[in-house]
Amino acid sequence: MRVFWELGWFFKERKKHYILGVMLLMVVAFLGVLPPRIIGFIVDRISQGTLTPDYLLKWLSILAASALAMYVLRYTWRLQIFGSSILLARNLRQQLFRHFTQMSPAFYQKRRVGDLMAHATNDLQAVQQTAGAGVLTLVDSIATGGFVIAAMAITIDWKLTLIVLLPMPLMAYMTNYYGKLMHERFHGAQQAFSGLNDKTQESISGMKVIKTFGQEQQDIDDFKNLSERVVNENIRVARVDSLFDPTISAIIGVCYFLTIGFGSYFVTQGDMTIGDLIAFTAYLGLLVWPMLAFGWLFNIVERGRASYDRIRQLLAEPIEIDDRENAIDEDPSGDIVFSLEQFKFTGDDRAALRNIYFTVKQGETLGIVGKTGSGKSAILRLLLREFDDYKGSILFGEYSIDAYKKQRLRRAIGYVPQDHFLFSTSIAGNIAFARPEATLKEVESAASLAHIHEDIQNFTEGYSTVVGERGVSLSGGQKQRISIARALMTEPELLILDDSLSAVDAKTEESILKSLKATRADKTTIITSHRLSAIQHAHQILVMEQGTIKEIGSHEELMTKKGTYYEMYELQQLEALVEQGGEA
Repeated sequence: MRVFWELGWFFKERKKHYILGVMLLMVVAFLGVLPPRIIGFIVDRISQGTLTPDYLLKWLSILAASALAMYVLRYTWRLQIFGSSILLARNLRQQLFRHFTQMSPAFYQKRRVGDLMAHATNDLQAVQQTAGAGVLTLVDSIATGGFVIAAMAITIDWKLTLIVLLPMPLMAYMTNYYGKLMHERFHGAQQAFSGLNDKTQESISGMKVIKTFGQEQQDIDDFKNLSERVVNENIRVARVDSLFDPTISAIIGVCYFLTIGFGSYFVTQGDMTIGDLIAFTAYLGLLVWPMLAFGWLFNIVERGRASYDRIRQLLAEPIEIDDRENAIDEDPSGDIVFSLEQFKFTGDDRAALRNIYFTVKQGETLGIVGKTGSGKSAILRLLLREFDDYKGSILFGEYSIDAYKKQRLRRAIGYVPQDHFLFSTSIAGNIAFARPEATLKEVESAASLAHIHEDIQNFTEGYSTVVGERGVSLSGGQKQRISIARALMTEPELLILDDSLSAVDAKTEESILKSLKATRADKTTIITSHRLSAIQHAHQILVMEQGTIKEIGSHEELMTKKGTYYEMYELQQLEALVEQGGEA
């Protein structure tokens, strides 16, 4: 029952609703003990031959009134208790989602999407059940059981009541033992479900790759194995769950045996009437629900406890990148100064970057080139403050980037990543993502700067065209240019293009770069690229190699040095010549 204590913070928030719901539940439980006693009275009158119409009508009226009251009260307590449990699920879901948005990339490297989805769906549902059906079952079973036992002891015979309750300690011991087993096994069941969720999400996202390599059957077999694991883990839970009802039913059978045996003896001795014995037997029937409810309660509570433990562990994950106390609440602007001694990715002993020193004046364009894995994207991710654990400093204007509020820093940066993510909404909605209040004219202006406006106009529904999940209906070049337009919508102080022109042809690339140069003369731009034509106009170019700066300078300066950059440029010029058929 520890989970109720752990959820105490929520019960305090909704205490008026839960108190009202519990009180109404207890009234309903009290009204529920009236029918057996009334039946006993009427049976005694019948056996004595003294039953009159007025007497019968009086008790039937009381029964009808109690039934009507129970109808209304049950409706009300359901609104109070189940309505509150729905709000608990909503609150936890919002906490989880807010927590997800605050986590660093290192968190998502450790956690898989399917597992996070399982926390936000299956686990939340189990916790909601605990705060709803769990509270109902706990209160109703105790209240109904308590009123029934009190009615049996006070209005009929306390000795018979005591005899009938003798098997109860055994039931309490067995259900507690089963509950511990349930908690352990349900953890395994939830983990198995998370694994299946991971597999489903990954397979659907990578269906094109699976089909391309003809691995459909292998993927089906993997899914089948995971599905079997989910079944096996839940069967382990069910084996324990299945013990509750037989155990309780056996104990109830013993109680009936004791009732009939000792009750008949008391009747023959004149200590009870036939009506009393019938009423007592009816009360014992009412005790069946509280006993069975305890088994159901352990099932709900242990599932909820295991799920709430998983949710709390997730919420307890520290926010690695957070605002400092008294962080600067203004958008950064000015020069960017990189003075980095060393940076390592989480879990990697090798330095991803080392001895990175450069300055980008406000309004300048910085180009970064190098082989895959040379550290180009790592520099950008540090600028975006995706990681804080590095030796050195990164200044944006007069202050370090971690001195600004995260939202302020990122609002000043327009980032176009290598992996272009588009949402399953209209093209206009994707471009205006960071400025949902923007007019269509502003959207079209940004699209024109990214040289995607004409393409969009040729679509059947123009800017209202829904692109599909992750932009599945668009070409690589179209997705890149829509992503650029989205970044330009915010008119950022710093625009970062992380190899974002690789899928467009040379002519379009040149047009986009000219547009950016004309409209962003007073703002800073950083471009990483494998294609030197994208960065040769830059004021300064970094040539990266194995996490450090191999060369630095303008295009003309680097060509004069005839080093790595010169070799890369000459090689790409030769490749371009070959593509043109070898003609100068």
